[in-house]
This record gives sequence, structure tokens and C-alpha cells, in this order.
Amino acid sequence: MAYNLLKGKKGIIFGALDANSIAWKTAERVHEEGGTFVLTNAPIAMRMGQINELAEKTGSQIIPADATSTEDLDKLVSQSMEILGGKIDFVLHSIGMSINVRKGRHYTDENYEFTHKGWDVSALSFHRVMQSLFKADAMNEWGSIVALTYMAAQRSFPDYNDMADNKAYLESVARSFGYFFGKEKKVRVNTISQSPTPTTAGQGVKGFDGFISYAEQMSPLGNATALECADYTLTLFSDLTKKVTMQNLFHDGGFSNTGVSQEVMEKFV
Repeated sequence: MAYNLLKGKKGIIFGALDANSIAWKTAERVHEEGGTFVLTNAPIAMRMGQINELAEKTGSQIIPADATSTEDLDKLVSQSMEILGGKIDFVLHSIGMSINVRKGRHYTDENYEFTHKGWDVSALSFHRVMQSLFKADAMNEWGSIVALTYMAAQRSFPDYNDMADNKAYLESVARSFGYFFGKEKKVRVNTISQSPTPTTAGQGVKGFDGFISYAEQMSPLGNATALECADYTLTLFSDLTKKVTMQNLFHDGGFSNTGVSQEVMEKFV
């Protein structure tokens, strides 16, 4: 059911790779709620995914951009404003990558060149995106910027590897930049800490299937799906959450506040 929550609103959506991705689901839901947007991803990710299909489905244009390149991001912002016909109301940062994870490097045996690249793509890119938006004065007042994160930023999940550090940095950037974006531009900045979700990126983490099952049994409401995360993201893009900023918002079926569940305890009886 659509409520026209985003009618007339314009934005940029980063990271839609395929139909499993949260960014993809968010783009579909934004379109259903009356919003228009530009899609963007790194050129290599665009070759791997099906973003053209999403663009056709939602009547959107695609602008390739490397999120680790300030030049690319500056061009993305200016071109998006031209395409959309003015300032921007919402931005979704849904970008994450760990070469250490891909290469099977243990957290105690990192390749630091891999670490640096993963941090640049997954975390520093969020600052870069906001800096480009801020300097261009590209956001409308009461606009909303959202990045996706995970609870490994607060708690230890051994196989999440250096992505845990990246997410902790990402959340700190949201608070720090959120202060200045709020004070000077009346723009909200938040992160959503989502349940483990079977996206293409998520499934690259070792032991993912076992962990998603564990989280399902730990969460009173069960794991949140990609579509449910998209719906939650829409509420943050809408005018219904105008005073919510600098928050890390858990969207995980209650996992983050559950010490232990009956189902998990029964496995040890």
C-alpha cells in the first residue's frame, strides 16, 4: 500500500546492485511513494549488477560514481540536481566492502592495504558524500541522509572482520556530520542498524547462514527483511521524522536488546 509519503521529493540512492539489495528495495518503495531519484554505483559494481533494470522500472537515470573519489561525487551531486530539477531531499548510502573478508584474511592477520581500501569504500565514503552535498548546498531544508550499518559496530562478531571497524567509523561520521548539517542546513543524518540480511554483500561473510538463523531465534519479532528495512528508511526520508537526527536506529526485530531467548537457551538444556 502506498501513502504518497515522498510525493515531490527528490534524491540519490547509492548501492543498488540486484533485487536482493536493500538499496534496490528502497528505490522501488521510494518510487511507489511518489519520490524521484538518481541511481548511482561504482562502475565495477554496475557491471556486476542489474541496475539498468531498476532504472527502467522506476524511470530513473544512472550516474556512475566511485564513492572514494571526491571529484566523482562532486559531479554526481551537480548532475543529480540538474536531472532532478533542483535541490535534493534524501540520500541513501548503502555501500560496504571488505577485501579482507573476500580474500579470507582473518582479523588478526589483516592485509592493511585491503583494510584501507575497505575503510575508504565502506566508511570514509559517507563523509565524502556528505561533504560534497554540504559544500554544494545541495540539500533542501529538512532533508534526510541515511546510511546502513550493523550492530558489529557495538558488539564483537568474530567473522564480521574489519567491516565492524568500518561500521563504527560510519556511525561516528553520522553523529559528527549530523551536528553540522543540522545546525547549518536543517538536514537530518541517521544510520539504520539492520538485521543480518541475505544480500549479495552479506552472504560474503563467513558462516552467514548460521548467523542469520541464530539472529532469527534471538529476535522476538524475527529478522527484518530487506523490504522491511526499505519501509523503515522511507519513514526517515519522510516529513514524519523531521526532528530525528544523529541517531543509530536499530531495525532488527529486538535482537539488540535481547540478552538470550528461550529458543537459544533450549539448545543448551
